[in-house]
Amino acid sequence: MSTDSKPLQSSAVINEAVQTLRDGGLVAFPTETVYGLGADAKNPEAIQKIFTAKGRPLHHPLIVHLAAPDKFDAPQVDWVPIIAPWARDISEDAIKLMNAFWPGPLTLVFKKDKTVLSEITGGQDTVAIRAPAHPIAQEVLRKFKGGIVAPSANRFGKVSPTSAADVRSEFEGTLDLMILDGGDCEVGIESTIIDMSSGDKPRLLRPGIITPKEILAKTGVSVLKTGEVSSDEHAESIPRVSGSLRAHYAPTTPLRLYAPGRVLDALSEYPDTKSRVAVAVWDSESSLGEDGHPSVHFEEMEIPSDSAAFASYLYRSLRDLDQQEWDLILFPEPPAGEEWDGVRDRLQRACFGSGPSSSSQDSN
Repeated sequence: MSTDSKPLQSSAVINEAVQTLRDGGLVAFPTETVYGLGADAKNPEAIQKIFTAKGRPLHHPLIVHLAAPDKFDAPQVDWVPIIAPWARDISEDAIKLMNAFWPGPLTLVFKKDKTVLSEITGGQDTVAIRAPAHPIAQEVLRKFKGGIVAPSANRFGKVSPTSAADVRSEFEGTLDLMILDGGDCEVGIESTIIDMSSGDKPRLLRPGIITPKEILAKTGVSVLKTGEVSSDEHAESIPRVSGSLRAHYAPTTPLRLYAPGRVLDALSEYPDTKSRVAVAVWDSESSLGEDGHPSVHFEEMEIPSDSAAFASYLYRSLRDLDQQEWDLILFPEPPAGEEWDGVRDRLQRACFGSGPSSSSQDSN
């Protein structure tokens, strides 16, 4: 396993990473969301290495990452020729979304070009594409001059990595992997995924930091949320995408959510757990105190009450708590509101998959 621990990578290290990808190897690199485990999107053998390394089901599709061109003095990027080798039926709404949010934490799903490998799409007729904003990711993509598939650089179903150290802890001693260290990820949860493939209204397939409300405000494009797609016909046509399994992002320690002011109820609801409990509390609330918990030792940790700050903090805190070997982790239920939908989605899937018996997470 080779790595460069300096947050700002030299040109020589970037060139080595690009050559590794061209040679069919894997490279872990930072994006603004989480660290990705990258392979050449045109190389079936390299793509297979990702599925093997992660223990990822072969039907679970991957996202193709593309470089944003240097804009120079252009008022905006012409994205169509960049994604045309991968996607077809690129709508005006899709162009509006790309102009507003790329490069950034937004993934768009299109009908795939016939040359796109089925290993990427899980056998579907759609392909997911995004242009990450992290400067190291962009430099690698520009020099590579091609698409890179890059799911999160961790074991399938487990907590996503937001630092190079997280990636090392996942694969140390088991995988020949080059890791580019770009510091901690700013966004902290995976990209928002919007389906543009139906020819109908765009549909939200995975919530993230970019919300339908923000998309509407910036572009005038209205995005259907999951609950608004009600007919069986529409439900059957929704593509499978990364992060859509019921159990995902999960720590080994049991993780549960508690309602506002109901920590005592949450503790009594899990009598099979032992006595050491980590309780996350909003930084805007007072301390819980230990009254009423005679048989439980719990430790409080403050979490940000701002949705973006919480998203950036979520996976880091879950990994740290998991390593501390608590018997139970309790998080407060996120407040209502679109800006919280991304972290609510991640926490619910993490709760379902958490615990020592969760291994493959290959159930929906």
